[in-house]
Amino acid sequence: MHSARKKPRTLLARVLAILAALLVAALAGVALAYPSLAATTCPGCYGLAELEDSVYTEDGLSEAQQARVKQTIAEARTRITAFYGSQTSTPTLLVCVTEGCYERIGGGKERGIAVLNRAVMLSPRGLDPVIASHEMSHVELHTRLTSGAEIPQWFDEGLAVVVSDDPRYLAPKTTEDRCLASPSGPLPATLDEWLSTASKDANTYAKSACQVSRWLHANGDRTGLLSLIEHLNTGAPFASLVSPA
Repeated sequence: MHSARKKPRTLLARVLAILAALLVAALAGVALAYPSLAATTCPGCYGLAELEDSVYTEDGLSEAQQARVKQTIAEARTRITAFYGSQTSTPTLLVCVTEGCYERIGGGKERGIAVLNRAVMLSPRGLDPVIASHEMSHVELHTRLTSGAEIPQWFDEGLAVVVSDDPRYLAPKTTEDRCLASPSGPLPATLDEWLSTASKDANTYAKSACQVSRWLHANGDRTGLLSLIEHLNTGAPFASLVSPA
């Protein structure tokens, strides 16, 4: 009788063990296929330590290196707040000061990248307020788009250039028209189109920033952007709110 009673429990234990093994295998598969996603979910699993709230970097950094990371993030947050009036997003920030670290968390040749519009990874080449605020701008915009509204990639990227005040793609703020390269046709709307176009045309960022900066200037800058976000969140299509320049 005792052994008969144990059988259901034994079977349940085996089922649970199998399910646990399958879960571990699935998580391992995700980590292998999408290390950046896994790293932003579990920074400690990739050897990163929390430097300050939501900021993770390599363990064992010198005081000077830690100070540089903190200053970069602080200045990037200031740019987000200065543009939007406040910062509503709290992205997880993974900051690498060595290339080995960046490769380990799934980074490539880019200086930085926004992961699923909820986290940001910065390479040693992206340890700069311009690059950091550019990637953080993507997260901030999509955090404010509470409806999950779709926007064309050129607007997302162009806005990030404006928010970060990137001198590579925009003239100084003292100029009335900040464009360095005017768009001469449709700009890439999808991520795939963007990646393809930007890899062939070095002015893609500048053209997008030009179009966005002109739209902002004509629509009250921050006021116009916040109004756009509000209308998008109520279901209005982007094309009905923003006309190409």
